[in-house]
Amino acid sequence: MAAELHLHLEGSVPAADLGLEPYQYTGFSGFLQCFKSVVQCLNTPEDYARITRALLRELGHAGIDYAEVTLSAGVVLWKGQDLRAVFEAIRDASAGANILWHMDAVRQFGPSAAMQVARIAAGYAGAGVVSFGIGGDEKTGPAEWFQDVFRFARDRGLRLTAHAGESDGPGSIWQALEIGAERIGHGIRAIEDAALVSHLARHQIPLEVCLTSNVLTGVVASIEEHPARLLYLEGVPITLNTDDPAIFGTTLAREFQIAREGLGFTDAELEQVASNAYRFRF
Repeated sequence: MAAELHLHLEGSVPAADLGLEPYQYTGFSGFLQCFKSVVQCLNTPEDYARITRALLRELGHAGIDYAEVTLSAGVVLWKGQDLRAVFEAIRDASAGANILWHMDAVRQFGPSAAMQVARIAAGYAGAGVVSFGIGGDEKTGPAEWFQDVFRFARDRGLRLTAHAGESDGPGSIWQALEIGAERIGHGIRAIEDAALVSHLARHQIPLEVCLTSNVLTGVVASIEEHPARLLYLEGVPITLNTDDPAIFGTTLAREFQIAREGLGFTDAELEQVASNAYRFRF
C-alpha cells in the first residue's frame, strides 16, 4: 500500500472523460491551459462528485490507501460556483474512503479571494478538510500577501501548505515558511540555497516532490537533472507524488520507478521516501 500527499483532483481527470482532445502542452504555461480546459468542464457539484468517484477507483487500482487531495477552491469561487455545495458533493462521493481534502487558494487572485477560500475551508475543519494553502503563480502572488490568511486558517484548526520553489526560486520557499507553511509543494529550487537546505533538513520540513510534473512543465530540463536525490541525501524529507496524474500521464508507481532508474535511489531509500508520506500526513 502507499500514500500520496500532492494530488490535484482536477488534474486526475483523463481528457477523454471530459470529451476533450488528448492533453498536449509545452512548458508551465501550456500545462496551465490544459488545467483550465478541465475546470471549464466542471460546472456543477455533480461534475465534481463524478470525477471524485473516478479518482477513488484509480487510487484503489493503484493500491493507495491514504491520500490528501487538493481541490482548487479558489478557481471554484472565481467561476462563480457555490464552493460549499461543490465540496459537500465531493465529500459525499468520497465517504468511507481514507481521503482528506486540501483547499487551495490562487496566489494571483490575491489575499481577499484567498480569505474567502479560508473561511469556507475553516467551516469544514475536522469535517473533511484538513488543510489550506496557496498555489498558482509564485511571482505575481508572493506568499507574504497571505500572512493574515494563513494565521486565520491555522487558528481555526487547518494545517498549512504552499506551492513554492517550483516556478520561482528559494526566496519563495523562505516566504512560505515565514507565513507558516508546514509542508512545501514542490520546493525543489531549495537546492539553490544551502542555508535553506540546512533549514529544511534541521527542522524536518517535507517537500512534496513531483518528478514527472517538474520535467514536463520545464522546471527541470531532464529527470537526470532533478535535485530530489541531492535534497534527500542532505537530509531533507521528501515524498513522491503525481501532482496532476492524468495531465502528466503518470502514476505513483511510475514516479517511484523514475526515482530508482533515473535518479539512482536505492530500494531502501525509496522505502523511507514512501514511509514519509505517512509520517508527514496531516
